[in-house]
Amino acid sequence: MGAIPFIRDSLLYFMQILWNDSELVVALKPPGIGVQPDNTGAVSFLEMLEKELEQPLFVVHRIDRPVQGIVLLAKTSAATHALSVQFQQQTIEKKYWAITAQCPQPEAGELTHFFEKNEPINKSRAYDTDKKGREKGCLSYRLLTHSERYFLLEIQLHTGKHHQIRAQLAAIGCPIKGDVKYGAKRGNQDRSIHLLARQLAFSHPVSGSRMEFVAPIPDNDSLWAAFNSLLGK
Repeated sequence: MGAIPFIRDSLLYFMQILWNDSELVVALKPPGIGVQPDNTGAVSFLEMLEKELEQPLFVVHRIDRPVQGIVLLAKTSAATHALSVQFQQQTIEKKYWAITAQCPQPEAGELTHFFEKNEPINKSRAYDTDKKGREKGCLSYRLLTHSERYFLLEIQLHTGKHHQIRAQLAAIGCPIKGDVKYGAKRGNQDRSIHLLARQLAFSHPVSGSRMEFVAPIPDNDSLWAAFNSLLGK
């Protein structure tokens, strides 16, 4: 549908609206923008969409500031509740693509860790063992393809813990490219990380019909473009 241009750090970005009806909005969040207002004082993704659509919206789920891709927002409290129940019951399917400098071993599998969040530094750590206060998180992953230096992984989240994908990949020695908070050697110039909220599938809160959205591979980044070429898409 519509593309909303904005400038950040002298670079042009676009917020793309994929779906817009009376109950919900599905849109592509660019990297570097928080989904909700925070203590940085910067304009949030939520505020930008509310201004564009001229109505209040409700955040149903979030992706991290340096991550780009699909975000789902509701327009009514009833839709918010119905979609939140789907997240709680894990009937919403969430898939991500991540680029790493190391290949996980094995190349496909499931990861289970126990999370502790450090609030002051806004970071989570994934442990192999359980302990009081830790929360269990699980995901599945598989290697899609690779170049000479980098590896493209598809990740399916089974839970929704704070910084889950970032912390779990770091725990197995495969930090996401650009994610210096979780062990990457170098940050990306625009402070993004190479993690894309690629796919979201859920049931419409009113009609019940199954809806599925797939984010395009970013075309403004040479590494994403290289993998796009490798995949032949």
